[in-house]
Amino acid sequence: MKKELIQLRVNGRAQELAVEPSKLLLDVLREDLRLTGSKRGCDASSCGDCTVQVDGIPMLACTLLAASCQEQEITTVEGVSEHGSLAAIQKAYGDWGGAQCGFCTPGFIMTVKHLLAVDQNPREDDIRAALSGNLCRCTGYSQMYQAIKAAIQAEKQGMEKAEAKP
Repeated sequence: MKKELIQLRVNGRAQELAVEPSKLLLDVLREDLRLTGSKRGCDASSCGDCTVQVDGIPMLACTLLAASCQEQEITTVEGVSEHGSLAAIQKAYGDWGGAQCGFCTPGFIMTVKHLLAVDQNPREDDIRAALSGNLCRCTGYSQMYQAIKAAIQAEKQGMEKAEAKP
């Protein structure tokens, strides 16, 4: 199959790649750009392991053609860290045992980042609804919810500190 040249913006960096028109975004991220955080979990768009953000919206990279994502900002779990430090949700997942095997964690992180961007104080029902498209086969989810609540508190404290600075 003939390849076409596409331009993607991934984690704030412009990327120019020659890809087959039918190549999925997940495969471009993993194979061509070596960003392996997003996982292929089910091949049926039902587990959320491949979740990335496209223009800030959580999307399943296993269902998107890479060429369809041109002129959009793609953020993977590798692009979530803040100034070289773990984002609050990443740190909280580690601190609270929000992951066991870790396979699904990047998809959950990307979904939670979006939730917290649109709602800085989500209720438990909001968290559950936001995560309903992500599946974990290892945990009972309680540690994840604890981690998310801890991240919410950490972000609030960070905002309070930032607001207190002259």
